[in-house]
Amino acid sequence: MASKKQDKQEKQDKLEKLGRGVARIDIGISEDDRAKIADGLSALLADSYTLYLMTHNFHWNVTGPMFNTLHVMFMQQYTEQWTALDLIAERIRALGFPAPGTYREFVERASIKEIEGVPKAFDMVRSLVAAQEATARTARSLFPVVDDANDQPTADLLTQRLEVHEKTAWMLRSLLED
Repeated sequence: MASKKQDKQEKQDKLEKLGRGVARIDIGISEDDRAKIADGLSALLADSYTLYLMTHNFHWNVTGPMFNTLHVMFMQQYTEQWTALDLIAERIRALGFPAPGTYREFVERASIKEIEGVPKAFDMVRSLVAAQEATARTARSLFPVVDDANDQPTADLLTQRLEVHEKTAWMLRSLLED
């Protein structure tokens, strides 16, 4: 049976391995909390990247009477999402952990599933509503650990992302109304 000291050392070793040997970080957030926040942000990054790819794919492939409207709207959305990816990844790095950056990691972590084939225009819109809402839920789920850790920069980032995802979902839903 391992002693408390051994358990603590093993936990420390794991955190250091995750942080890839970065210099000690002392920003007022414990290593355990930084690890939990970075893990949650990694899930948000995976959802955000999956949403970005979906939106860009739909931009390229949309057809029908609403082509121009949707083509332009999707471009605005994926452009905004691209910028957000960097903000999320950089927050993970600022917390001392590597940001996931492979398709495999994103598929494993994302709550959003890929869309097969090329859906009809309004099915694209429905898929994007669901993906925007899923990304908002992922962001919102981080608040308990972020609040407990008193991590205002991450809370600010999450609030900004929630505002974008909720507003975008509303705008997309509006297209589906009669």
